[in-house]
Amino acid sequence: MKEDIKPSVVVDCLGLYCPMPIAMTREAIEKIDVGEVLLVEADDPAAEEDIRRWVNRVGHEIVKFEKDGGVMRFSIRKMK
Repeated sequence: MKEDIKPSVVVDCLGLYCPMPIAMTREAIEKIDVGEVLLVEADDPAAEEDIRRWVNRVGHEIVKFEKDGGVMRFSIRKMK
């Protein structure tokens, strides 16, 4: 049975371009508790690589990634 991931916070970065999606993601993840999930929605093509690289660098975890047309949804679990 697949775990249903319920985000604590949703960050809407649709229509925003670098560096806004990563800046808003960083700001939002600081406000949630370890273990909680942040859902980031973005349509800037650069956001996919930017957010993946940032998550790996700071040690959080992308628990789910969806791409629907030009819209990407990252579910990021705060790990520390």
